[in-house]
Amino acid sequence: MPHAPQLRIPATYMRGGTSKGVFFRLQDLPAAAQAPGPARDALLMRVIGSPDPYGKHTDGMGGATSSTSKCVIISESTKPGHDVDYLYGQVSIDSAFVDWSGNCGNLSAAVGPFAISAGLIDPARVPRDGIATVRIWQANIGKTIVAHVPMTDGQVQETGDFELDGVTFPAAEIQLEFVDPADEGEGAMFPTGNLVDDLEVPGVGTFKATLINAGIPTIFLDAADLGYTGTELQDAINGDPQALARFETIRAYGAVRMGLIGNVEQAATRQHTPKVAFVAPPADHVASSGKRIAAGDVDLLVRALSMGKLHHAMMGTAAVAIGTAASIPGTLVHAAAGGGQREAVRFGHPSGTLRVGAQAEQVDGRWTVTKAVMSRSARVLMEGAVRVPAETLPGA
Repeated sequence: MPHAPQLRIPATYMRGGTSKGVFFRLQDLPAAAQAPGPARDALLMRVIGSPDPYGKHTDGMGGATSSTSKCVIISESTKPGHDVDYLYGQVSIDSAFVDWSGNCGNLSAAVGPFAISAGLIDPARVPRDGIATVRIWQANIGKTIVAHVPMTDGQVQETGDFELDGVTFPAAEIQLEFVDPADEGEGAMFPTGNLVDDLEVPGVGTFKATLINAGIPTIFLDAADLGYTGTELQDAINGDPQALARFETIRAYGAVRMGLIGNVEQAATRQHTPKVAFVAPPADHVASSGKRIAAGDVDLLVRALSMGKLHHAMMGTAAVAIGTAASIPGTLVHAAAGGGQREAVRFGHPSGTLRVGAQAEQVDGRWTVTKAVMSRSARVLMEGAVRVPAETLPGA
């Protein structure tokens, strides 16, 4: 029986923040995958190597973690005042599905550099030396991100001395501005209208929770209510199947309470959002790298789960939610940070610390955030083409 050769698709493998993924120009995808739908999802799953019952991604570009099972599609923007459209797909590891419900804040740092290098930005807008400003339309959630990308001798500068906890080597700093990152729909930033809710989770308990949609829908819980200190590393959570099941049940009921799904069964098809995080006041602890973090080094501690597992550092979009909630009196995050007025917060996560700024204000009785700012880094790891079996896209 004859077998068709593999398809060859131009692609770039990039790290952005504490994540990495496969980046494509929309125009380089096979015609069948240039539009949303089953063909596109099938292609991206095969690129990553999902679904993989072994949970290893041996036959694909994925890394078998939520931070490394990602694909990005970039195109010239159709949105006035923007340079590129950025579409992000979180590929499930063991299920045949791609979640398009949210953004990846970490990979957002790689969008500007990729767009410049891929020729998607007007050369007249890119300085030979200095900072290139790239206005990005985040197509998943309909929001603007402004990336400030360093340029040297006409090329994106990737090397530098900016250190990001959770990333092994230093690189060039890229500042990101998440413009008006809160939900603008009914209920806006706080979908229930409350800064703190009593979240009832049948069979598990009732928890105080801050349900917020800024950066990404997030359920914040008090670490102590869960029996944690906020200093936990990955093995403490990911090695405990009962804990993971409890968090997933909380996430499902929280998603219903936030109006993201109609019933808890639908949570299985919306794995990327909402996120679940727990917060605690500062405490001396040791990060996963062995680095000692003193209580005085941070304003609070945060641990967050992504795709059913404790994240090794912090999702960029969740950092936006943390910074926003920390700036609003009355939230669990603000309380864990010690209260007071603040426009920036430094929090501890499993790999170290991260600083994020947010400008929140109350307008007509409703909280809104105009901008959240953080620094990340990005680097090309490999460029060229990915290969997938032709039967992935019949007729391609």
